[in-house]
Amino acid sequence: MKQYLIRLDDACPTMDVERWQRMECLLDKYGIRPMVGIIPANADPKQKIDTEDSIFWQNALQWQEKGWAIALHGFDHCYISSDAGMNPLWTRSEFAGVSLAEQKRKIRDGVAILKSHRLEPKYFFAPSHTFDNNTLIALKEDSDIRIISDTIATKPYKQGDFIFVPQIGGHCVNMLLPGVYTFCFHPNTMNDDAFNALESFIQKHKEEFFGFDELDLNGVKRKSMKDKVISWLYFTQRKLRGIK
Repeated sequence: MKQYLIRLDDACPTMDVERWQRMECLLDKYGIRPMVGIIPANADPKQKIDTEDSIFWQNALQWQEKGWAIALHGFDHCYISSDAGMNPLWTRSEFAGVSLAEQKRKIRDGVAILKSHRLEPKYFFAPSHTFDNNTLIALKEDSDIRIISDTIATKPYKQGDFIFVPQIGGHCVNMLLPGVYTFCFHPNTMNDDAFNALESFIQKHKEEFFGFDELDLNGVKRKSMKDKVISWLYFTQRKLRGIK
């Protein structure tokens, strides 16, 4: 069985409202409930696209009320480290390589901002996918979040106190192996072709799409040897291609 999930990155008051509305209408049309990653206190100039939306937080609450999964997407989305961490997709990070005290502050303050707007984040993922063991300690000690959307595998697995729901692609692909696959989208930068390709894929595979809160995470086990091999091969080929 294949289960497809959609994750939306970089929601914040200065996002591209028109593109996000287009994405919301598309997903609502097919009854798909994604995860949305919210930047609590955006300071990244690249995410300052529109003027600040005065009703952003009201809209975010409506997302939650209709079953969208809310994720804490870092704190300010600013890269302050060149450490790749434990999920080395890129050599830039808001978290990996940063002191535990600073990471705890980011997690604590980020969760507080979301909760001040009546949002309840159950999930976490870091900007550029990069985080380290201190991030996990900070999440454990300063939040109730125990599910992370990231890393390479074919199905969710447990590591220590956390469940990882793997994120394996930036566009929709019909996967060959059974598993749980998260497709990550950045509505702020999507063009017409990207939106059309997403809708075409959904039309063909609608029955395979699920919401994050529909996943059965009871009894999740440690990462399998097969998934460890897949992860090693994935990062090895990135290294050989010189992707940083």
